[in-house]
Amino acid sequence: MSGSLTFLCISTYFKGNDFLKACKEAGNTVLLLTAKKLEGKPWVRECIDDFFYVQEGEDGTYDMNQIINGLAYVMRSRAIDRVVALDDFDVEKATHIREYFRIPGMGQTTGRYFRDKLAMRTKAAESGIRVPGFSALFNDAEINRFIEKYPGPWMIKPRSEASATGIKKLHTVADLWETIHRLGDKRHSYLVEQFKPGDVYHVDSISYNGRVIFLWCSKYLAPPFEVAHEGGIFRSVTVPFDSSEEHALETLAVDLLKAFGLKHSASHTEVIRCYDDGKYYFLETSSRVGGAHLSEMVEASSGINLWKEWAKMETAEANGENYKLPPVRKEYSGIIISLARQEWPDAAVFQDPEIVWRMNEPYHVGMVVRSKSHDQVIALLDKYASVIQEDFHASAPAQDRPSH
Repeated sequence: MSGSLTFLCISTYFKGNDFLKACKEAGNTVLLLTAKKLEGKPWVRECIDDFFYVQEGEDGTYDMNQIINGLAYVMRSRAIDRVVALDDFDVEKATHIREYFRIPGMGQTTGRYFRDKLAMRTKAAESGIRVPGFSALFNDAEINRFIEKYPGPWMIKPRSEASATGIKKLHTVADLWETIHRLGDKRHSYLVEQFKPGDVYHVDSISYNGRVIFLWCSKYLAPPFEVAHEGGIFRSVTVPFDSSEEHALETLAVDLLKAFGLKHSASHTEVIRCYDDGKYYFLETSSRVGGAHLSEMVEASSGINLWKEWAKMETAEANGENYKLPPVRKEYSGIIISLARQEWPDAAVFQDPEIVWRMNEPYHVGMVVRSKSHDQVIALLDKYASVIQEDFHASAPAQDRPSH
């Protein structure tokens, strides 16, 4: 018999309403820890029993001692059964809280594999999973050995940012060393990686009791780095079912999540298939639902809402009950998103019956399409990209640090 559980959900970005709603509908008490500046956002307030707001520091970080002290006071009068991080930037907070208060779930060591790009590459390589050449920036001689072994260009990446934030591409040894020196006392927080041109894929999944029970493969038509740094139009499409691509991606993702020890969570994993050798290489993973509205795209094709099923699965696991995934649909879907020159672009020009979701955010235009035909999805995305480029598209410079 289900007991009444208390879930502490953490999201210092505005996201996860579907999770919060499904968590409440499952009979749980739902607490939300979020940033004070997000207080006015349209959270599903009827599904949240209590809000706890934290102030961001000048450097964009949060004081964990303050958070621990606040929660210790809360826990005098109520127990917290589970802690769920709804965004990449909250994974460390959640692991810290679980460890400190001895709450079941992913701890700090495993959590690093899903946040720290150096930890995840090291663990993947140790587990026999192919990764592009990489090096920490701790030791000068080690960096020089890396440069000799892997000719440029190279990517400098922050170890703990999300998406393409803070990534720089360098073409010469001089530029690479200049960038490393410019990082100063923060260089240990970055890594250097061989740049391997190729097609970038994402695998969106749900793990339950250490097994991957749902997995959906998609291919970016414009890689996130290009979109963030070159002002492109973001597009992704479902990978053809039962294809060699799908089988290779499934195998890599299942092996990876097993090696990393993911027990109960949604996950978003990125993989590159390199042009030079046709092989698949692990790029990065996370223990949360993919951003950029990819969950809407996955739901359009599979019928599975990653946020809702994650909440139902977490509830069942915490209650010691069995969780069963709903029936999965197999159709193709694609997403297209662009910054727009207009605050509220008039997207009435897009009227195809295949459109199943439209973006409703200022200075953005975007939609998800669904079809039984992969070719039809590609054709629609190409058509929309042409119209958006001509009539709506705007670009903004990439940021070195994330903005809420």
